Amino acid sequence: MSSDFEAYEQDFGTLTAEVTNKIGKIPKISGEEKTQLVLNVDKQLEEVRELLEQMDLEVREIPIQSRAMFTTRLKSYKQEVEKLEKDFKRSRIAYSDEVRNELLGDEAGSSENQRAHLLDNTEKLERSSRRLEAGYQIAVETEQVGQEILANLNTDREKIQRARERLRETDANLGKSSRILTGMLRR
Repeated sequence: MSSDFEAYEQDFGTLTAEVTNKIGKIPKISGEEKTQLVLNVDKQLEEVRELLEQMDLEVREIPIQSRAMFTTRLKSYKQEVEKLEKDFKRSRIAYSDEVRNELLGDEAGSSENQRAHLLDNTEKLERSSRRLEAGYQIAVETEQVGQEILANLNTDREKIQRARERLRETDANLGKSSRILTGMLRR
């Protein structure tokens, strides 16, 4: 299992390096190329988040003895992603300010703090939605496992009842045999 985690780590390193490189380029370019780059980075950040979720699932499957080390590494990766998201948000704010100024000129009345606050809230909402979806998936999986366990328990109960019935029949047959042998000895 740890080999899967290590493979995820390699993918994580590659993806975060690409994202960091692209985030650095956003303020330096303009036009359609910049728009495409922003969309590309957003897509890659989503891939990084999914990769973190996979890593989290792998950590849960690792034996408890070695889980602590992997948990610590996963936490540092999550912090790194949060930093990347903040850097991306800053570059996106600078990008959106530039686009706004191009379209509206310098007369636009929104402040940068309000925009940053709005983006923060939007990201928190998106993260909460993803967590709710993950929780729902876990609940569905748990329900399926519970149904399978109940089906197995029902099957085991039926086997035990059949075995009990056979024991009763055997006991009755042994009783009859004992009475017959006792009767034969008396004769």
